Amino acid sequence: MSDAAQPTAAEVRAAAEAVKTALDRHLAAVERRSGEDDPAVYEAFNELAAAAEAYDELLYDRYDEVTPFEIPGTDDAPPYTGPEEPNALSVLIRRDYTVAEPQRLLAQAQRIEAADDDSGADISGTVHGALGLLFGEFEPDEIASRHKEFGLEEGDSTLWVTAADEPADAGEWLEAPFEQVDAQRVVCRFDVSAVFDDDIDMDDDDEDEPDVDADGPDADVLGEDDDLEPLDADR
Repeated sequence: MSDAAQPTAAEVRAAAEAVKTALDRHLAAVERRSGEDDPAVYEAFNELAAAAEAYDELLYDRYDEVTPFEIPGTDDAPPYTGPEEPNALSVLIRRDYTVAEPQRLLAQAQRIEAADDDSGADISGTVHGALGLLFGEFEPDEIASRHKEFGLEEGDSTLWVTAADEPADAGEWLEAPFEQVDAQRVVCRFDVSAVFDDDIDMDDDDEDEPDVDADGPDADVLGEDDDLEPLDADR
């Protein structure tokens, strides 16, 4: 980049101040959050991501320096092109699980089956039958909150809110509910993945690596903080 095209020091400083302001707004939104999927928190998160990205670019262009933080997933979402005032919404949810404890799952299914006086079937003895009983008895949100009781282990999850001009006709999409998702009509989305934890773990490993000298590693550099779990990333 030529000298003429470089941002001024004042522009870099202004971008840094914008990051500070966005950071304060994000914290305030988190403190006032009304629930796990509060849209105000999501909006503040995106504003903070945009401010941080702008500052990072200006800092690099002016001083050939970068920031140490990165916000995952913000570059992948296409721009929203849906209606400004949507008349209808679709909420798309996917949650992945692994059957970590089949015997616990089977035991829960047997309890459900035993409590159903009208059922003469005996389907709780197989994993797929037990899963059918479980998801037929409980709402998905309850299963998510009690998954360990049912012998399940959480994997990745995502929730998309998409906008539509008109409500879909009854039965229109039931055969293929996720086939015609328009990514440019996604109003907001919330992702949870172990990959975010892995990124944090890798950063922690780099920071906590002890110095090695001729006498071997310094054991004193490993303190109590090394046992702390990293915070979950959910955007």
